[in-house]
Amino acid sequence: MTAATREVGVAWLDGVNPAVRILLALLLSIPLLSTIDPVSAGVAVALLIACIPLTGLSASTVLRRMLPILVLTPIAGLSMLLYAEPAGRVYASFWYATISDASVAFAIAVGVRVVALALPTILLFSRVDPIELAAALAQIVRLPSRLVLGVLAGTRTLGLFVDDWRAMRLARRARGVGDRNAVRRFFSMAFVLLVFAVRRGTRLATAMEARGFGAPVTRTWARQSTLSARDAVAVAGAVAIMAISIAVAVWAGTFRFVWS
Repeated sequence: MTAATREVGVAWLDGVNPAVRILLALLLSIPLLSTIDPVSAGVAVALLIACIPLTGLSASTVLRRMLPILVLTPIAGLSMLLYAEPAGRVYASFWYATISDASVAFAIAVGVRVVALALPTILLFSRVDPIELAAALAQIVRLPSRLVLGVLAGTRTLGLFVDDWRAMRLARRARGVGDRNAVRRFFSMAFVLLVFAVRRGTRLATAMEARGFGAPVTRTWARQSTLSARDAVAVAGAVAIMAISIAVAVWAGTFRFVWS
């Protein structure tokens, strides 16, 4: 458990193994990927919201991190609204686009499903310690240590991107560069950030190779990753959430496979 996590309190989900959290994400996503009805996704979202107190995150934090998804969700449903196979009452038609009862239902289903697929990721991985995740991937999932250490190094440098972006923005503002065209400024800074990332990655890879992180030996780990009864409860809870969601959709008569 990291110091930052201890400062904000220990939540029930903090005791779940990071490798099990990956399994939970799959259990909460795969059934929704096979269906295209709004009821199952809506019930799943409601049950996941009820589980927020177990994650240690506040509702405002979850909403803030979901905001980009909520903004882009209408775009995901727009294609279904315009180009889904028409059925029922037709409200408007232009060229290849047709808005009907079926397309409206599909658009709503896709929008709710996007939220249902994004929400588990935020709830499960917002407070995961990268070191504990690496230990779990190596000791529980049995992934190669070279791959695990590379992922760990990349994860630990993600926070530097935010600092680099803030520093570039302040530097450009101090020099009076790019204050008029926001789009051009964004792409210019994104390109510079990409250059920074490539250079930093090259130096980091060289340093890790020099320290023997890529050596073909049996590696030991400072933190032991084990499974507990709480992990089994978490898996059972994820299965129950999906079972209830699909059962309600079947009962309501809205359940539909993607390929049907």
